[in-house]
Amino acid sequence: MTGQPATTDLGMPSVRPGSGREVGPDFAREWVEFVDPADPAGLVRADLTWLLSSWTCVYGRGCQGVVEGRADDGCCSHGAFWSDDADEQRVTAFARQLKAKTWQHARTGRELGVGELDELEGEPARRTRTVDGACVFLNRPGFAGGEGCALHALAERLGRHPLETKPDVCWQLPLRRTQEHVRRPDEVEVLVTSIGEFDRRAWGPGGADLHWWCTSSPDAHVGAEPLYLSYAAELTALLGPAAYAELARLCDLRRAGAPPAHPAGAQSSSL
Repeated sequence: MTGQPATTDLGMPSVRPGSGREVGPDFAREWVEFVDPADPAGLVRADLTWLLSSWTCVYGRGCQGVVEGRADDGCCSHGAFWSDDADEQRVTAFARQLKAKTWQHARTGRELGVGELDELEGEPARRTRTVDGACVFLNRPGFAGGEGCALHALAERLGRHPLETKPDVCWQLPLRRTQEHVRRPDEVEVLVTSIGEFDRRAWGPGGADLHWWCTSSPDAHVGAEPLYLSYAAELTALLGPAAYAELARLCDLRRAGAPPAHPAGAQSSSL
């Protein structure tokens, strides 16, 4: 199809299943703030529009991938940058538990290592090694040991949550946590932790080059429960148990009324 896409009354691209179209990044969001029960000097800000959305990972069942023509890669085409040395060491330790029958690129990972040096925002940075255009841990379609992330499958076999075995960025996406020390007019400093949507803009200028991004696609807003419930473990890891419990309580209250609608979810339900 050529020309400009049709638009909704909100001025955002209309969507058809599998079209790859997405809603725009700019729309009204509803936020909530509360003091961290575990830290009186901490303030949590949370995007209710995102956390009450029906987003869910659709890898293998509608995901179109971040690189055109490589839908089977999902969001693994570029590998994962380590958040710090501890992240790399933790994942490397779990990689030692992988067997060749469940890890397609075990030989490469064993011989060359699971990490490699690259560049992030103009600075040297380490990430997971890439093999044939995707992460070394990604088993490709047709692999007898099962396709998808070998580390994710390892967690399931061990009875553990994937956030324990996978790189930080992999289990956190598509949540985005930012932290900032803010000095108030009375000179009191608080740590503001914000939880929101990791949309295209969160990737920086390169986000616009992604072939497809799930958080803004109605094709991924098909979850059976809201994100704050389906990602309870991840949110607890990012905020702490007390802060998550308060966040869940506030989300429960907001959900009981007329909760804010994420545009992608609204369009998904209307298809």
